Amino acid sequence: MTEAGKLYIRGLNKKFNVDAKEISVLEAINLTVERGEFVSIIGTSGCGKTTLLKLIVGLGGSYEGDIILNGKRVDGPGLDRGIVFQDHRLLPWLTVSENIGFGLDAKIKKAERQEIIRKHIQLIGLRGFEKAYPYQLSGGMAQRAAIARSLVNRPAILMLDEPLGALDALTRMYMQRELEKIWKEERIAMIMVTHDVEEAIYLADKVVVMSSRPGKINKVIPIPLARPRDRDSYEFIRIKDEILKEFHLEAEKYFSYSI
Repeated sequence: MTEAGKLYIRGLNKKFNVDAKEISVLEAINLTVERGEFVSIIGTSGCGKTTLLKLIVGLGGSYEGDIILNGKRVDGPGLDRGIVFQDHRLLPWLTVSENIGFGLDAKIKKAERQEIIRKHIQLIGLRGFEKAYPYQLSGGMAQRAAIARSLVNRPAILMLDEPLGALDALTRMYMQRELEKIWKEERIAMIMVTHDVEEAIYLADKVVVMSSRPGKINKVIPIPLARPRDRDSYEFIRIKDEILKEFHLEAEKYFSYSI
């Protein structure tokens, strides 16, 4: 299990101590993400999707089992992994260029640094906004800048925690196409948490459906559709119905436990 860029998760368990009680959040998670693969994860609220992303990026603390990237066990943060949250989290006192370059290694020479930033601004389509501040950007533009900031160190894998969830419907569809374009150009693995089933199918090579309390993988559904994808095609709708069936069955169990 040493292939470059490949992620293996084996027997992953995660527990939290809440009010002196041990709560199981993730249980027996087994998942392989191929190099350059796009994976979407869906599931009811509280099923551990964000916890899983944080563990992969190295921000989730200790865990049982193995998370292996590039042949090494993940035991903390590293430049080989990046993450983008629903809130863009750009630093308001820095410009777009400064935000994108913020995480670059200080040892990188100025000329190389500027070239890296320039290429990523071009990649995300923000030429002309290099000196703009976050408050001067639309929601979609800010998220593109956040994605670029996570890509400048050339990570092997990028985690996306509902990155388009706060956008309006039209902007969200536009950003889905933009995200797909960035993924195609960068050719790195991406794992995205989303509650939008159409979004999951439109972007992913496979969709992971998670159960709740504790979070487990119910089903992994491959998406063998040509790109760009037609949301109105028979196969797209068929896969959507299959995922919704899994998702709704799990949601019914979740809410019956909650009442």
